[in-house]
Amino acid sequence: MLHPIRRARQSTERTPLTRLQKIATLLALVFVTLVSVQSSAQSAVPIVLVKADRLLDPRTGNVLTPAFVLIEGDKVKQVGSSSQIGIPVGAKTIDLGGATLLPGLIDAHMHLFLDIIVPPEAEISRHWNGLFAPGLLLTIIESPTKRAFLGALMAREDLESGITTVRNLGHSGVDGDTELRDAINARRVPGPRILASARKLITRASYVQNLNPALSEAILQQEFLLIDGADRGRAAVRQNEFQNVDLIKVTADENLTVPELTAVIEEAHRQHLKVAVHAIETTSIQTAIDAGADSIEHGNDSTDEQLRQMPDKGIFLDLTPTSYGGFFLKIMEPSLALSAETRSSRISSGARRDKRYADFVQRVLKSGVKFAAGSDMCWFYPGKTRGQASTATLVNLRDAGMPALDVIRAITINAAEMLGWQDRIGSVERGKFADLVAVSGDPLADITELERVRFVMKDGKVVRNDLTKP
Repeated sequence: MLHPIRRARQSTERTPLTRLQKIATLLALVFVTLVSVQSSAQSAVPIVLVKADRLLDPRTGNVLTPAFVLIEGDKVKQVGSSSQIGIPVGAKTIDLGGATLLPGLIDAHMHLFLDIIVPPEAEISRHWNGLFAPGLLLTIIESPTKRAFLGALMAREDLESGITTVRNLGHSGVDGDTELRDAINARRVPGPRILASARKLITRASYVQNLNPALSEAILQQEFLLIDGADRGRAAVRQNEFQNVDLIKVTADENLTVPELTAVIEEAHRQHLKVAVHAIETTSIQTAIDAGADSIEHGNDSTDEQLRQMPDKGIFLDLTPTSYGGFFLKIMEPSLALSAETRSSRISSGARRDKRYADFVQRVLKSGVKFAAGSDMCWFYPGKTRGQASTATLVNLRDAGMPALDVIRAITINAAEMLGWQDRIGSVERGKFADLVAVSGDPLADITELERVRFVMKDGKVVRNDLTKP
């Protein structure tokens, strides 16, 4: 009578152990599956080997030949000769033959949401600020949707020309550049990585004086934030920071005071944002220096003393050669019915400006100030895409006597440092983003090679390849 009961108890006692064993087995299977999935995901990271005859290191000026760049995912893993690179089995090889590889180009001063067509000569002469007033009017005439499509087009054209990073400095409406940046980062649209500044900070006298008051207010609401007074300056920074900007852009003129700009910069730095200050004439340049700007945009009228002060305060100078001499005449001439007298006058004026700019560039080179370069491109250039127009501005620096290596540094390693992204971009090095461009010739011998980029890679993904047959 006792044995069946004992057997029943034994059977009852074994049941929980069996369930635990089943649970343990199930957990083990889940763990093995997760490890397998993770291992498969890791093995799925694309590995690409890019080969070329030459690779230019803009930091040192050295040329590696032949060059091998191993890319894993969106980052550079190894750079060297064939004997130095451990090529994994299954790596995809892109052989660019006799091309020269460089890091992706950086346009440190861009306006993606403007594509201004030069107006007739009579229209230029009647505006107090010449060519730019019609461009300002366009910003309120065209719908935000149309400008959004324009920004996306300009971004794609920049990328296809080898510009893999852009610092967009205003004239993009309330949130045009921040939204475009996010769309590109989410891979919804193609384009360079963007540092966005949203609305530009200005005093009331900047840009909109002498315009119809109603137009002035409309432009101010859409394009700018007023900083008349230190408190308004701090508030403007906070408002842009709320838009999730990457930096702050300020226009300095004779009306902006050092305390006002200092308040802006202190608040921006508190938010870990750099401040780029548009300053052209001597007074505004000194205001930017005294307030501690991170970069001075343009700086055309800088004195030798001011150029010496900039490195002492850690200020970058961002050269923008767009509007000088022959380059700007190329933009204007197809759009203007110039009389012989007007054409002669503009050519003479352009020659004088070229000479003045060459003097400025030479003083910059001698001063020791750190400098980058941006196209400041916002104009419609007949026959060229936005990216082609931007790289075409580099010739002005060469014509001003800047060595080709310094020009290349200005749009790669120097620009990366100015942006605070020297650990991410600006050179082809281990751990940096796999942003590469290639040209057929030698850009050190002919800087115009950068106007004819044949291969573009951003984040390890090929954007264009005119060098390798499918």
